[in-house]
Amino acid sequence: MGESVIYHNPRCSTSRKILELLRDNGIEPTVIQYLKTPPTRAELQKLIADAGIPVRAAVRSRDALYAELRLADASDDELLDALAEHPALIERPFVVTAKGTRLARPVDDVRELL
Repeated sequence: MGESVIYHNPRCSTSRKILELLRDNGIEPTVIQYLKTPPTRAELQKLIADAGIPVRAAVRSRDALYAELRLADASDDELLDALAEHPALIERPFVVTAKGTRLARPVDDVRELL
């Protein structure tokens, strides 16, 4: 299998569960702690497009920063700019394997990548 990647936040229980699921299935992914090493705007745009989801689905809309930045009516471009500038707003985890890219929420969404 090609290289696998997880955009991970170790403080997130879902992210930890996904990492464990990958490892339990023999996949040792490259772990990118996106709060320490944020993806670029272009990388975010590609992850979102490859996952086949709308930009808004990749945003943590319940985060206080979302309201503070007034992103409820933001365009996709404005949302991408906000995600690139404030990686804490990125919904997690994104998982990339040879079988594709998914925003692994719910956890079962990642099973098709195993």
